[in-house]
Amino acid sequence: MNIAAIIIEIRKQRKMTQEDFAKLFHVTRQTVSNWENEKSYPDIKTLVEISDEFDISLDNPADH
Repeated sequence: MNIAAIIIEIRKQRKMTQEDFAKLFHVTRQTVSNWENEKSYPDIKTLVEISDEFDISLDNPADH
């Protein structure tokens, strides 16, 4: 699963800044940048929140 690419795609499709995305999930803009640059990854709770918020399946992420 390429979480970084999925997050970037979500943001671009919705014309969101890293700051906008960060506010939704109660993290910093730097955290979102680290996710997008694969320096770190969202924890499981946040992954579920992202999945729920944007209606993305965690079961088969290759479809995204």
